[in-house]
Amino acid sequence: MSERERERDRRERGSPYAPQTAAETAAMLDAVGADDIESLFDVPDTVAFDGEFGIDARSERETKREVARLLRRNADLTEFLGRGHYDHYVPSVVDDLAGRSEFLTSYTQYQPEVAQGFLQALFEYQSILVELTGLDVANCSMYDDATALGEAATLSQRVRSVSGDRILVPGHLREGKRAVLANYADGPGLSVESYPMDDGAVDVDALAETIDEETAMVYAETPTVRGVVEEHLGAIGDLADDHDALFCLGSDPVALSLLERPVDVGADVVVGDAASLGTGTAYGFGLGMFVTREEYLRQVPGRLVGASEDADGRRAYTLTLQTREQHIRKERATSNICTNQAWVALRTAMHAAWLGPDGLVDLANECVTRARDLATRLDEIVGVQAPVHDRHHFREFVASTDQPASAVAGDLLDEGYAVHEVGEHLIQVCATETTAEAEDGLMAALSEVAK
Repeated sequence: MSERERERDRRERGSPYAPQTAAETAAMLDAVGADDIESLFDVPDTVAFDGEFGIDARSERETKREVARLLRRNADLTEFLGRGHYDHYVPSVVDDLAGRSEFLTSYTQYQPEVAQGFLQALFEYQSILVELTGLDVANCSMYDDATALGEAATLSQRVRSVSGDRILVPGHLREGKRAVLANYADGPGLSVESYPMDDGAVDVDALAETIDEETAMVYAETPTVRGVVEEHLGAIGDLADDHDALFCLGSDPVALSLLERPVDVGADVVVGDAASLGTGTAYGFGLGMFVTREEYLRQVPGRLVGASEDADGRRAYTLTLQTREQHIRKERATSNICTNQAWVALRTAMHAAWLGPDGLVDLANECVTRARDLATRLDEIVGVQAPVHDRHHFREFVASTDQPASAVAGDLLDEGYAVHEVGEHLIQVCATETTAEAEDGLMAALSEVAK
């Protein structure tokens, strides 16, 4: 039977995944005025599947040898990259435990009687975030920090009495994060506006002039996208509170173990990417954390794991308060997020538990000292000034170069080192424990290309 014949047979009989019969399919096509299913898609002939992959059959041994040959073509590159994606050493115990079949094959824990282990791990993840932030409620993960920020913006419309629609964000905000926030804001008609920065941190006086009674939410970050530790969080929180606006703070679990607790500076919501623990650099694959006050409990997007007791009085865990579930709450749903990153949250909880409180603080301290020491070393290179911002830094910092930043970053790439280009004469460098052994090489390469 040919591929087309099998497809025709499947359509006539239906399947467990697409159970519509041929008659039902024809009725739906007639309703939308289409002749066939193919006419609903505009697939160019150059990329349309013609039934043949055009790949020669190989044995397993031959395939492994070919893949190894292709991988050898990759450049040997050391990444001093950050700006929201951070590489920390992930202990082997995380891979070993998270790779167990009961975790890998578990999508959503709707059946608590068979998912107590996973539910307990997610409850621990939530508990870790609550302890780090000082706030009351954490959900058991979202897509990434950008979607968490977008959900915070829409939350501000549900929990505040203001009639305004202004969402204020720092002038230094990662472009992709702002784009996602703009998408979220478009539906409810929110306006996303920037407030000025001063030497890499919030210009509080300028923010005071910008905020008004039409402001629904103020967002700030610590550390900022440039690695600067924000020193004025209390003042920002007071401004937001004075105008009855939600104060949303962006951070991550490693930084939160060392910096001020968000609850102590008046934060109403904490968002960020928790994947700095558990996954290492994943090139966009994140884990959005969302932590807030108990008074907003029934407005929290995503799922929460709760602890209770079973019929025998034993501690038990279950999904609870699924406020966003469209199939349950329909028009009363608070969000259209349809899944979460539970397995990634599991990895984060495992990594944090492996480090323990002292280990987490030690890692955070290293993020401060390593960035400071590397910036001091780079500043000794002729043609380089580091850091640009005269502030405390966490993991990363911006350096200025006499040569155009594009040329410096390009030449460094040729030498096997990747840094961010963030301005005409500005590069950004991120240092963690995973780049420690490459710092001397970066110094030598930059000394040559920065002249």
